[in-house]
Amino acid sequence: MTASSPQSEQPTTASSQHARAWVVLLVAGVFEIGYAVSVGGSQGFTDPSWSVAAGVFFLLTVLTLSLALKHLDVGIGYAVWAGIGASGAAVASSVLFDQPLTPSRVLWLAVIIVGIVGLKLASSPQLTAAEEPAEPAARQ
Repeated sequence: MTASSPQSEQPTTASSQHARAWVVLLVAGVFEIGYAVSVGGSQGFTDPSWSVAAGVFFLLTVLTLSLALKHLDVGIGYAVWAGIGASGAAVASSVLFDQPLTPSRVLWLAVIIVGIVGLKLASSPQLTAAEEPAEPAARQ
């Protein structure tokens, strides 16, 4: 049985951290939906129960977003988080508050979702590593 070197474990560890960061980012997006819906339900923070829920969801979404951004690019992570929150809040608000969800809104929400999926696929560790320029040869 051979001991594995730390170098051989590094890509797996980095890859699993990257995958966990995406899961945490999805959770942050769900909390963002809760925050946006709660702010809407609070009616300008005049309804105490919705206002407390907004405060709790705010803390949860900021905490989980900051944890995810430890291992993801800020621009990509923030864009995905905002997209999940925006599209999810639109759907949840249509259910909870009877706000209209017209075909044109559904179309543009679908565009946001496709963009989120595209960002996720474009930031996979394998694709990122393949796009990095080769290191120059050592000078003699």
